[in-house]
Amino acid sequence: MPVTKAVILVGGPSKGTRMRPLTLDCAKPLLPIAGKPMVWHPLAALAKLEGLTEVILIGFYEDHVLAPFIRDSQREFPNIRISYLREYKSLGTAGGLYHFRDSILRAPAPQNIIICNIDICASFPFGEMMELHGKHRGVGTILGVKVKRDTATKYGCIVSDPATGQVLHYVEKPESFISDMVNGGVYIFDKSLFDEIKQATDDKAARAAEDPLISADNADRLQLEQDVIVPLAAAKKMYVYETKDFWRQIKSAASAVTASSLYLARFQKTHPDLLIKPSAQILPPVYIDPSASISSSAKIGPNVAIGPHVVVGPGVRVKDAIVLEGSTLLDHAAVLDSIVGANCRVGKWARVDGEPEKEGDGKKITVSVLASEVYVDSETHVRSCIVLPNKELSRSAANQVLL
Repeated sequence: MPVTKAVILVGGPSKGTRMRPLTLDCAKPLLPIAGKPMVWHPLAALAKLEGLTEVILIGFYEDHVLAPFIRDSQREFPNIRISYLREYKSLGTAGGLYHFRDSILRAPAPQNIIICNIDICASFPFGEMMELHGKHRGVGTILGVKVKRDTATKYGCIVSDPATGQVLHYVEKPESFISDMVNGGVYIFDKSLFDEIKQATDDKAARAAEDPLISADNADRLQLEQDVIVPLAAAKKMYVYETKDFWRQIKSAASAVTASSLYLARFQKTHPDLLIKPSAQILPPVYIDPSASISSSAKIGPNVAIGPHVVVGPGVRVKDAIVLEGSTLLDHAAVLDSIVGANCRVGKWARVDGEPEKEGDGKKITVSVLASEVYVDSETHVRSCIVLPNKELSRSAANQVLL
């Protein structure tokens, strides 16, 4: 069986700024989504893939940030090797791959290389993509997703042959509409990918030598989408696998709530052991960490993930929400369409709520987000607000960023 390796591109601390304030004290790949770190979801899907021997995380976080996750994941998925390679600076989505090409290609040398971006929520149909990739003679296969026409230009757009799946044209974030099928952020390449990146590196270096506006610092920074996939599509060497399953970008704190609900729904089929059994007080799907303390009169769900050492008091209502480690929801508090950060306290009869995130409405505050160690006083209502860390709210607020 052909050897397959996978790379998950996790970015670094200068990324994830749109996820603030949640990423102020938690690296984006480790942000809990549906009770599990964001990076766990593609990793768990990869671990089920036959023929996969190794998963490499590439980014520019300090080693110690991801070391505990790597250690825990290696115990959870003992059949694959899991490691983290740190870039000396941000090299771009293709630059990091090329920089660590020797580590990726070392024995057993892979025939296929799966590449996955960290900031997507999906069912990760790696098996189906591998099947298509094995049938065509192209260099790569890209996950394609149909989106609404008015949001398509925010993504990389794909024009393909509907009969064969061959990519005819690819444009990263075009100025005008060209297609409602977009880049889903998951790829499979054969090992000739590195020859293509080398060519892109040489082309960029040649342009930098001729153009004084291109700085030498950026000459080795390559993006997989613009610098590699665009020319591969032009050469008719890319194919697309269109998923009919769920897909969502995780670009903002509000999108984490949507992603959590999608993963929780999927857990009902893939990991039912992670979910709490339904009851009069539990409306599925709900994830509750075993160390959390939940009052028997609290009503939880649907679409709720509660982290370690959370305390939920009597009469509390939680719905469409994420509650992170160490937080306390006191008697009769309500948390709806919100994220409660680590070590927060929501007082008695207080209410933290928002409204469901709407795709493409990134500028409006919808979901309420409390950063770490925020205290909401009793009988205080916080609606559609973003609250920075270490703040006490004694007055109600709506549609504000509270510094």
